Amino acid sequence: MTTEATAEFEAHRPRLFALAYRMLGSASEAEDAVQDAYLRWSAADASAVRTPAAWLTKVVTNLCINRLTSARARRERYVGPWLPEPVLTHTADRRLGPLETAEQRESVSFALLTLMERLTPAERAVFVLREAFGHSHRDIAEVIGVEEAHSRQLHRRARERLGGAPRRHFAVDAAQRAKLVERFFAATLDGDVAGLERLLADDVVAWADGGGRATAARRPVTGRAKVLRYLLGLGTRPEAASVRAEFVEVNGEPAALFLVGEDLLAVVVPEIREGRVGAVRTVINPDKLAFAAGQLV
Repeated sequence: MTTEATAEFEAHRPRLFALAYRMLGSASEAEDAVQDAYLRWSAADASAVRTPAAWLTKVVTNLCINRLTSARARRERYVGPWLPEPVLTHTADRRLGPLETAEQRESVSFALLTLMERLTPAERAVFVLREAFGHSHRDIAEVIGVEEAHSRQLHRRARERLGGAPRRHFAVDAAQRAKLVERFFAATLDGDVAGLERLLADDVVAWADGGGRATAARRPVTGRAKVLRYLLGLGTRPEAASVRAEFVEVNGEPAALFLVGEDLLAVVVPEIREGRVGAVRTVINPDKLAFAAGQLV
């Protein structure tokens, strides 16, 4: 492959990763999909490709559709709740693309990526291409090999499965949201019962993804009283005394990393709704922490 063809692919790599991650909810699988696309690009006659961006978008999207088909069976056997792989988005490389607007942050949020597990691979492809990347239905139909009317139908069905438009919990001022999240973690780490009671929504839900590789609740913990006990219980674990928290941005949201020394043990992402914590999503599966840990190096 020529130097020019390699440079052409590398210019598109960040966008292709951002697309694949939204499709798969997994940073490691997204990297694999992009690498597979690179191999196909290497084998193709790049000079004969009229529009490289469109060609590569089609290749990556269809690679992801194939991966989602097999991933569905694996996730049905997954131990406990499944959550996306966290990606640090405060770093200079901006792996997931621009996140300046509420809509852009929403497209990579843990809440939406988890909800998108409800979709078929084709529905997810149409939803991501339309909502996150603004492609027309004519272009999307070309990418996934369907009629334009079918693309519209898949998009409508995806929005219905997701409960209509994504929830805009990012509408809250970013600085205010970050303050609430820091107060939440401070109250949790200090064992401040009254503070947590004020911060937790009545219908708050806590998920923990250990994937059978780390000790975690196998089912969601629901309701303020149960989540309060769950959070306070975490602080009584023997390893809690040696853990330090680092506040960062994960998937466009204020979050915390919990580390022992240089080892990343957990990523915790609270979701703020109407000025309170409405959900807490914790990833402790070491396999899913590997990408974020690599970003810290």
